[in-house]
Amino acid sequence: MSRLESYVPIVGSSVIDDLKILATRLSGKVIQNINSTSLGGGVAEILNRMIPLLKELGVDARWDVIKGGEEFFDVTKKFHNALHGRQEEIGDGDFDVFMKASEENIRDINTYGDIVFVHDPQPIALVKKKKDNKWIWRCHIDVSKPDQKVWNFLRNFIASYEAAVFSSPTFSQQLDIRQFLISPSIDPLSDKNKELPPETIEEVLNKYEIPKDKPIITQISRFDYLKDPVGVIEVYKQVKRYIDCRLILAGGTASDDPESIKVLNEVQERAAKDPDIHILLLPHNDIIINALQRASDIILQKSIREGFGLTVAEALWKEKPVVASNVGGIRLQIKHKYSGLLCHSIEGASFAVKQLLNSPAYARRLAQNGRENVRNNYLLTRHLREYMLLFLSLYHQDQDVVYL
Repeated sequence: MSRLESYVPIVGSSVIDDLKILATRLSGKVIQNINSTSLGGGVAEILNRMIPLLKELGVDARWDVIKGGEEFFDVTKKFHNALHGRQEEIGDGDFDVFMKASEENIRDINTYGDIVFVHDPQPIALVKKKKDNKWIWRCHIDVSKPDQKVWNFLRNFIASYEAAVFSSPTFSQQLDIRQFLISPSIDPLSDKNKELPPETIEEVLNKYEIPKDKPIITQISRFDYLKDPVGVIEVYKQVKRYIDCRLILAGGTASDDPESIKVLNEVQERAAKDPDIHILLLPHNDIIINALQRASDIILQKSIREGFGLTVAEALWKEKPVVASNVGGIRLQIKHKYSGLLCHSIEGASFAVKQLLNSPAYARRLAQNGRENVRNNYLLTRHLREYMLLFLSLYHQDQDVVYL
């Protein structure tokens, strides 16, 4: 069975047939994706699953990664935080570092695609190489309240693109180019999301010495201040006063995020050797993440800021009750009290967790609704369809209706 046919039992044959029709209209076009890392983070994860499926459909999709040293990625991490609205000290020297690395990438990277699809701020300056091909800038982060100095700097480059893509209507900005709203997605057949036998889940719990003797609350995210892992520990401590439970804080690092080890050290210090807190620095192993989510009773995503938060969709797909911050793209995935619980504070999150642990039937109903919401809106097949329509739209900019 081909990869595409494997999705038929989940989404239906008509969805796959539509993808095949769209793909034929892109025959002869090279789609070149460019981002800052091939491992770690949601962008790399999506591209790792999407590129092979586009190729199977007959679309010539490729993927290149820019280069940058520690200094460059320190600056782009500051940009990332500032665009999310976090206070950062950013001066002229930071912009100089960004442009020095960008000029090296402009010199070294061949932008050969008929469509060059640039992801996030790190490679944004490559558009200076634009000739007669089409360029799209894809913003995966929440820029609803950005630091204006950083945003105005990026806007100078964005203006040269044909189109910009955002994950949520609230993220869009006033721009002179076309804007598209396309939410990210999960792959239901990936190692991170596919069904697992009970013995595999048991093996992972045994490997990390996590007993299943009490309810497990879990947050899985890279170690990042914006994911508020210290706040997660405070939620656990408040719940623990009333319900004996365990906490799993699990995540990894990314080559373009130099801050993560510092955050991990702070989290380990805050845990204070509590035997019921399990802090795991995970390798890039999606089976482990899948098993930890499936072993959990409650999934937390207590982000302070969030681009989209695919860990929420992953948990909902596994029919797990989710308590998450009411920020960014999370509010698109969760309808409060229908497909999960949204919170605004540590106290609110701890109250929601206690409510779900004390009301298992209610928790189960939320989880079932959440899975159906993901099936209808946040699977990779929908994402593929919208991206292909986006690519095709670049060649029909003067037409109100395009007949495919």
